Amino acid sequence: MEDSLKSRALGGLFWSFLDGVGLQGVRLIITIILARILQPEVFGQIAMVIVVILLAKSVINSGFSAAIIRKKDLTHRDECSVFYFNIVTAFIIIPILYYLAPDMAIFYSVPDLSLIIRALSLIVIFESLSNVHIALLTKRINFKTQLKANLISYSISGAIGIIAAYNGFGIWSLVLQLVGHSLLQTILLWLLHDWRPSLVFSISSLKDMFPFGSRLFVSGILDTVFNNIYFVVIGKVFTVADVGYYSRAKGLQELPVSSLSMVVGRVTFPVFCEVQDDKAKLKRGVRQSLVGIATISFPIMVGMAIVAEPLVKVLLTDKWLPSVFYLQLLCVVGLFYPLSAVNLNVLKSQGRSDLFLRLEIIKKMLVAASVYITYRWGINAMILGAITTSIISYFLNTYYTEKLINYSIVEQLADLVPVVFITAIMGFSVFYIQSYTFSSEMVLLISQILLGISIYALLSLFFRRHFFVSVVTTLFKTR
Repeated sequence: MEDSLKSRALGGLFWSFLDGVGLQGVRLIITIILARILQPEVFGQIAMVIVVILLAKSVINSGFSAAIIRKKDLTHRDECSVFYFNIVTAFIIIPILYYLAPDMAIFYSVPDLSLIIRALSLIVIFESLSNVHIALLTKRINFKTQLKANLISYSISGAIGIIAAYNGFGIWSLVLQLVGHSLLQTILLWLLHDWRPSLVFSISSLKDMFPFGSRLFVSGILDTVFNNIYFVVIGKVFTVADVGYYSRAKGLQELPVSSLSMVVGRVTFPVFCEVQDDKAKLKRGVRQSLVGIATISFPIMVGMAIVAEPLVKVLLTDKWLPSVFYLQLLCVVGLFYPLSAVNLNVLKSQGRSDLFLRLEIIKKMLVAASVYITYRWGINAMILGAITTSIISYFLNTYYTEKLINYSIVEQLADLVPVVFITAIMGFSVFYIQSYTFSSEMVLLISQILLGISIYALLSLFFRRHFFVSVVTTLFKTR
């Protein structure tokens, strides 16, 4: 049983990694091309309204996807009940979005946003049809199917968006890309996965999953609101261009950190759920996940912060230079996000969505206070506040990890010391070569990246040879 779980976890990690890296790679290429064609104001407008769609998606899901993944005695009746609940909720939300769209446009003083919100609301319908498929594939640690659906849908929708942008569609090129991706992903998931709903529905099934799912639902709503509160405040207080600069900086920072968190998170959650009753085994899994994710995320975030200026110049062109300092600050925030995600999966695996919700409320109160205090001093001050809250949040998230599986903050930090040490040496080396003269920004960027990878790999092999070899061996075994 343990070997089977380990094999599925490693296989899931491999395919989830390919899904994350492949998907983010496609997204990066699409983003670079669109950012070169379109102006910052266009990205700013999309960033201001996308929070509404993300909120609607959270309401539709209502925490039931996580409940499906966690429930051990899941039945087809449970799956169908969640499926029909999602659809009904979607068709309730759509008219609300349609009605409120003009008021949202007035809030931002951008009249064109009304029609854009109404068009983007189609995403809500499409994703209500695929939530159960994704939850079941995740429960079975089947990310190979999700990889196919994601890569194909992103590639085609990205091509549509780029063609539209070249032909002068402006912001509608981004709308077409987002809606097209959602539609194509849903169609492909239905074609690639054999799950089909039956004409069965049970209120008792929803009630059974509601206590766990409802708390995650509220947590998800809070997370969506406060993860995007910076877009709302910047859009209201500053200019649309400022939102665009911030959104591109956040987009670049999130490409590696979000994909990595997604890769590890969606594998560790179902795996943690399967060993939820064996605290010793769960602790070993959490420790390996924490060190593993830090081993990858720390050098990426530190390296990105150091090469931010040549990175923005080469990929996005000079018109995006105001994003550079935002990106450097956001990379500090990115150091803590994946670590918090691993700790929070411990709570979910133990069914303690009550504690999960309690933590989310406390952390969101901190974010609200931080934004309220810092916005008057500008966007840089707001991001510095975000750094402070991310550090505090990590310490808060580890509190219950110690209570539940006896893995304290002191142990976690001690486990992370070797990664921090190696990352610091790598970062200093990459920063130092900036003092030399290079023929172009492209040459400088490539030199910094190659140097950083080489030094980090060599130091990892020298100081942490067992772990390094284990990771490489695992990747080859799970292909």
